[in-house]
Amino acid sequence: MTAVQVSSRDTRVEDYLNDKLQTTADLESLDSLLDDVKRQQELLRKQLQEANQSLTENEKASEAHSAALLRQAQDFKKQQADVDRRLLIVTLSETSDDAIKTFDADIRALQRLDVARGYVELLAHVEDLSADARRNFRSSPQAALQPYLRLQKLTIGLKEAQPAAEDAAPHLVDHVQQTAQKLWQQMKDTFAGDFEKVLTKMKWPGKNVTLAGTIEQEWTEGVGKLLELQEPELDAQNDRVKPAEEPLVLLPLEVMVKPLGLRFQYHFSGDRPTNKLDKPEYFLSHIIGLLNQYDEFFAIYLQPILRSRFRNSNLAMTSIFIDSTSALITALLPMLRRKIFSTMPQIAKQPQLLSHFIHELMSFDISLREEWGYDGGCGIDGWKGLTWEVLVKAKWFKRWLEVEKNFALSRYQSIIDDPSSGEIDYDSVEPSATKPTNGAVRVNDLLETITDRYRPLPSFSQKLRFLIDIQIAIFDLFHARLASSLEAYLTLTSSLGRTVHGVTRDKSTQPDLHGLAGIERLMRVCGSAEYLEKKMRDWSDDVFFLEMWDELQDRARANSEGTRKTLAGDMSVEHVADKTSAAVGDQDASGGALFDETAGAYRQLRVRAEDILTDQFVQNVKEAMKGYGRINPWSSLSDIEEGEEDENARDPQLAISAELDGAIQLLQSYLSFLASTLAQAPLRRVTRQVSLNVQAILWDQVLMRHTFSRTGAKQFERDVHGLWEVVDRYVGLGQGEMGMRRLKEGVLLLRLRNKGSAKPGWEAVENRVDEEPAQGEALKLTSMEVEDRLFRSNESGREVLEELGLEVLTEGQARSVLERRVDVNG
Repeated sequence: MTAVQVSSRDTRVEDYLNDKLQTTADLESLDSLLDDVKRQQELLRKQLQEANQSLTENEKASEAHSAALLRQAQDFKKQQADVDRRLLIVTLSETSDDAIKTFDADIRALQRLDVARGYVELLAHVEDLSADARRNFRSSPQAALQPYLRLQKLTIGLKEAQPAAEDAAPHLVDHVQQTAQKLWQQMKDTFAGDFEKVLTKMKWPGKNVTLAGTIEQEWTEGVGKLLELQEPELDAQNDRVKPAEEPLVLLPLEVMVKPLGLRFQYHFSGDRPTNKLDKPEYFLSHIIGLLNQYDEFFAIYLQPILRSRFRNSNLAMTSIFIDSTSALITALLPMLRRKIFSTMPQIAKQPQLLSHFIHELMSFDISLREEWGYDGGCGIDGWKGLTWEVLVKAKWFKRWLEVEKNFALSRYQSIIDDPSSGEIDYDSVEPSATKPTNGAVRVNDLLETITDRYRPLPSFSQKLRFLIDIQIAIFDLFHARLASSLEAYLTLTSSLGRTVHGVTRDKSTQPDLHGLAGIERLMRVCGSAEYLEKKMRDWSDDVFFLEMWDELQDRARANSEGTRKTLAGDMSVEHVADKTSAAVGDQDASGGALFDETAGAYRQLRVRAEDILTDQFVQNVKEAMKGYGRINPWSSLSDIEEGEEDENARDPQLAISAELDGAIQLLQSYLSFLASTLAQAPLRRVTRQVSLNVQAILWDQVLMRHTFSRTGAKQFERDVHGLWEVVDRYVGLGQGEMGMRRLKEGVLLLRLRNKGSAKPGWEAVENRVDEEPAQGEALKLTSMEVEDRLFRSNESGREVLEELGLEVLTEGQARSVLERRVDVNG
């Protein structure tokens, strides 16, 4: 033991004792402490013995395992040497490597032989099944079906196993499939031939079809054999049916529609009078006629057979197999497809025919879906329709879109070229609504017609393309036309605009844009913009456009998640959002609609046109009131005797100042026109702005500039009332005063009586039945009382104004008005 170990042990002992014996009292427990140490020492000794024993046992086990491995290795070497020796003998090789290669080649040959034997056995089995079916299908058709069905299942199984086998036996699969197909065709021809004989007996498809006696039983057996022959094929397609695929036709119906197809070909091919390229409704209505004629027959005789055969199978939920009407429609569609696709190249060369053809085809699709309940066997996914097959599968959509766009643009051009398009239409909207122009109404009618053209389309991409390329494009064109009309007005009515655009002042070459003619031109823009904006808001609430918006948002969100690269066709999110709404693809947007951007542009145009109309109105009123602002008879009019004031105040013959006649006539003509063309809300907005400006003119240029005698104040009050009467007549009772409340209160102060009287001092108010009693009492205040309290202090001024019921005038404005009175100013 080294000195370091001894020192370390001593240190641990010292620490232990210091921990246990810290005081003299701890020495009393020294015996118990020694006992604990002895017990711990004994425990450690036992653990050490157990560890030594375990180590010895493990060392023995390790030695035994090593000896066993050594024996196995020696045995393997002996076996390997024996195998090498035998391979050398069997393969007659000189080395073991050569022997292994030779042996592997033999094994592979045996494997190929085993595979070939399997192929031969399978081919023999196929031939046996085929021979068995051929041997029996004439004497016992029912017995022949069993080997055929087994062969068909074998074919399906081989095709399903091919991917897992990495297409190892394509020729075998093809041979089995061809054998099954030939057998199926032979059996089908035989069964169909027998079934056609039954149809001849029952005089199908004549008007007097009968299923009496044994004929019905023969017909039922024939249908059953054909359905049983086709059932594997029906099961196979039902598992992978898609809306884009053409559904299978039930074999009995395929046989029964053959004579109907011959009749169809007779009427709608060659030079027959019924075969007109411009009359697709002829052959489409012929198909509907066949449904009406034979649907009842199939519902009575075929429907029970289909229900009985398929109700417990996987085909029970597929309408074209379980429902006789849907099955009949499916059987009639192939002849229609042949007719359509054979004539499409000719129709596509003539735009008018193409437009009419697609419209008729969409109507036909709607009829089958809604009137006949046809879903093409696709359930909730629905039948896409013949229109979809023509436009998408046959790729005629671009041509049709081009034709419809050209038609729409030509009709739009004819609308705006019509001289009457700029006239205001008073009959197309409610009397209380803003009146649009004939052009706006006809453009809206055109766009609604376009909606009806593409509403039945099943493809969202096609609907969105129609919306953006035609409808919104026409909206943008008409918006640009209205905006250019507004810009032209501004150019011709402002000196700056004429200078910038090089327009001369020659009135003979310019339209009359001053006075009411200018207001009418602005009204055309304002009314048209508001009309189309409201129409777009209404369209946004239409179920059709709401569904389009929801679909658009779903696709936009999928695009943001990376699952889609474009929204519809080649249109990106940015392109669609720019044309429809900024809310497209916005996860946080709670609203939004397809016409947000376009409706917003029309709203901005309407607001701008309304502002310009208001400014022009105000400017013309200001011009008409210049003469009135220059006169100054207000203080020079002689005052009447105090006792005569009330008599004159109630005189209805008091004339309005002659200088105001021009402004009143202008207001009458403008408001009469605007009241007949603007809705109540915009009319009041415009009138309020005009009233505020008239108030500013009368306040600044008349009331605050001149002094007034009692007679002058009375005349000024009469003039103001004359303006109010015009506004009230066209805009509504009280609208004149409402727009000039400050002036109204100023006139009240101006007309306060000088002395006490039993009658109120503001004669214009004393006859109003709606005046409150308290205010009537307040009006008995004299001008001297009001002046004294108004000039005493601001608080006293506010109190007296409240007593007079004046809410708009401030104390300073009220003092300024009183100072305009001759009796105060003097």
